[in-house]
Amino acid sequence: MHTLCARGTMKPEINAAVVFLTRFLRVKGHVNDRQVQTFSQSLQDILAEQYKHHWFPDRPCKGSGYRCIRINHKMDPLVGQAGQRIGLTIQQLYLLLPSELTLWVDPFEVSYRIGEDGSICVLYESQPCPPGMPMTAAASSPSGPSGTMGPMVDSHISCKDELMGLGRTSPSKAYNMMTVSS
Repeated sequence: MHTLCARGTMKPEINAAVVFLTRFLRVKGHVNDRQVQTFSQSLQDILAEQYKHHWFPDRPCKGSGYRCIRINHKMDPLVGQAGQRIGLTIQQLYLLLPSELTLWVDPFEVSYRIGEDGSICVLYESQPCPPGMPMTAAASSPSGPSGTMGPMVDSHISCKDELMGLGRTSPSKAYNMMTVSS
């Protein structure tokens, strides 16, 4: 397994998220190549601007909720903005994208869940570089020439794992059952 090392520039993470969302537009059709390219570039620019003061490679979980892209009964405003730049309405985006999607864009990891009860899948993962170690070419570009994601590595506990583990911390309550007969 190859080890990726990144300095936390946010470019590979944003690229992984944008490539993932853009694939839905390509697969569902009704969007030409120029529109797909414009959507992709617009979303990259929008996310980079949005995240620039909320990106903490030394504390990846800090700002995680701010960087979460969410589509459910409401369209994520950043995705909606990129869609509007290519002439898509919010209603059209709902038809092209999953109706229930959570996409976490964190330093060194991008993951998603489709549906409230869906499994969490990792799109991109890297490890921070130790000081003085140069970044590898693979870490600066999560998609290779074929558009596939770069190699994955084992990493520290992620923000979403931390959040999912916050469930019930106290033991469940015991309930006495009472039957009623007539």
